[in-house]
Amino acid sequence: MKSIDVDGRAVIPSKILCVGRNYVRHIEELGNEIPDQMVVFAKPNSAIGDRLQATREGETLHYEGELALLVEGGRYTAAAFGLDLTRRDLQGELKGKGLPWERAKAFDGAALFSPFAPLAGPVTALSLTLTVDSEERQAGSVGLMMYKPAFILEELSRVFTLEDGDIVITGTPAGVGPVEPGAIFTGTVFAGDRPLTSARWTADP
Repeated sequence: MKSIDVDGRAVIPSKILCVGRNYVRHIEELGNEIPDQMVVFAKPNSAIGDRLQATREGETLHYEGELALLVEGGRYTAAAFGLDLTRRDLQGELKGKGLPWERAKAFDGAALFSPFAPLAGPVTALSLTLTVDSEERQAGSVGLMMYKPAFILEELSRVFTLEDGDIVITGTPAGVGPVEPGAIFTGTVFAGDRPLTSARWTADP
């Protein structure tokens, strides 16, 4: 089983629950419709990786930077930067046929995380940035989300048993794109104006 770093201790999540289409500008950039209800999908523990893949089975992967929240005791206790990797072409093909698209989202290594840092303040104060080769590609905050973290937790709890160590990733802001081999990705989560946690990955050549 794969583990994550939570303030220096190893934690094994049973699952990763993901919210899709949570930022209006991202919905618009992909030409999707604004959903009537929260879009949710899951990644298994085996999707957790530590290496940024540029391709998968010959297809260029796309990056999506997200705010990731750790659940313990039925509440959020820590935050991290999450990198959600997507086989965009395969996803479009599967969606076009009305088929599930876990093959495009839940493959091995499809979820990367910075260390999780304990929350020292309200979740509503969190924001994120993603740079690629020192150029900002994505920036978002809880304030821009259609579904806020508290609502997400309440809705997920109605459907799933949330176990200690489970991860909720809350959607990606605009600015997604392909992973270029050799590119350096730096994701940072801020609590107000203060950096809370960050990570750097270099895409496989």
